[in-house]
Amino acid sequence: MSDTTLAPDAAADGTTRLPVRRRRRRTEEYSSVAEARGSSRWVVLGVLVALTLYAVGPLWWLVVAATKSRRELYTTNGLWFSEFNLWENLATLFTYQDGIFGRWLWNTVVYAGLGSLGLTLVALAAGYGIAKYRYRGRGLTMGLIIGSFLIPGSLMIVPSFILFVQLGLYDTMWAMILPGMFGSFSVYLAKVYAEGAMPSELMEAARIDGAGEYRIFFSMGLRLMSTAGATIFLLHFVASWNTFMWPLVFLKGVEKWPVMLGMYSWLQRGIDSTVDLTSLVVTGSLVSTIPMVVLMIAMQRYWRSGVTIGSLK
Repeated sequence: MSDTTLAPDAAADGTTRLPVRRRRRRTEEYSSVAEARGSSRWVVLGVLVALTLYAVGPLWWLVVAATKSRRELYTTNGLWFSEFNLWENLATLFTYQDGIFGRWLWNTVVYAGLGSLGLTLVALAAGYGIAKYRYRGRGLTMGLIIGSFLIPGSLMIVPSFILFVQLGLYDTMWAMILPGMFGSFSVYLAKVYAEGAMPSELMEAARIDGAGEYRIFFSMGLRLMSTAGATIFLLHFVASWNTFMWPLVFLKGVEKWPVMLGMYSWLQRGIDSTVDLTSLVVTGSLVSTIPMVVLMIAMQRYWRSGVTIGSLK
């Protein structure tokens, strides 16, 4: 009789199977890898939760504190609500000193908005020109731009003060707007983005069709560089919104102050005869964050469109 006993690693249908010991060892390896991945996932999740609490914690305290009255701000739990007095605090904020806070808020919008618009246009044009045109001294230009990163901004305050006094721009709105329209880092960022976002073949096709250089830039360059423009605008707007040292030096009149400098003056005084200025500073800080949040939400579509363009390429 022929031996019909199958080998330990052969199946009845002719396919081979791994020995039981080898299958068990491989199963144990898979389980150990899955456990390691699960533990690392929990570690990453814990770190993300801790960073979220670290970032959201001050904002939560600000929201809670802005809803409290003068007495409750110092006597109740700082991380939870008490009596809701937000509307009373807002009314006091916008009526104190004849509504000077509203004036400060409007000044900040003008300074940050106009300065950021001007910087965005100048940076995109300069970065586009450096990236897409070849001219004598191009390397020197990039060297000067990168070298300017090493100069602290505080060193420019004294020479800028002397220059603005001689030009008659001291204690005017232009002392806040004009310096913000020029930034070397923004030019470098626009240059790097233009090298990848603006194809040279597209420019050549536009020249063949009879388009001039200015039309190419304004019709195609600005549209293709919209993501870089949105980034430059937002970064400068936030920096200009929170600026403190520059208006402290260049603005003398209280009516011309931005909101940060105005709230600092309140915080230095501390307590008025009728109003706790610390409560006003807390409420004003909450109000002053709203434009930046709105701007961030409104400009999300530019980043989404930029990512889509990159994926289509």
